[in-house]
Amino acid sequence: MVAEQMEISAKCPIRTTLEMLGGKWRLLIIYQLSNNKLRFGDLKRKVTGVSEKMLVQELKTLIDNGLVERINYGEVPPRVEYQLTEKGKMAIPLIAEMRNFAVKYQAVG
Repeated sequence: MVAEQMEISAKCPIRTTLEMLGGKWRLLIIYQLSNNKLRFGDLKRKVTGVSEKMLVQELKTLIDNGLVERINYGEVPPRVEYQLTEKGKMAIPLIAEMRNFAVKYQAVG
């Protein structure tokens, strides 16, 4: 496969993708939300190693980027869930390809 030539600028697709999904936790959060809605505590348990502060920060960024939706049910005690938006679901094939790359990379040694 030959890579398509692209100008590396502030609006290039790779830079946009990295700004939206880059970092240690965002793809892991998206992956955990890929099958269903999750409450904050469930998400924290599933994304092993993330601090509460970092999870809050990354969820806010994902919400601001339109990839995750926060659902507040307005109940007492408060019940809030997070789910992927349609834009967020577009990242799932990217995560699958990243997994495939890692498996092949590790097999080569």
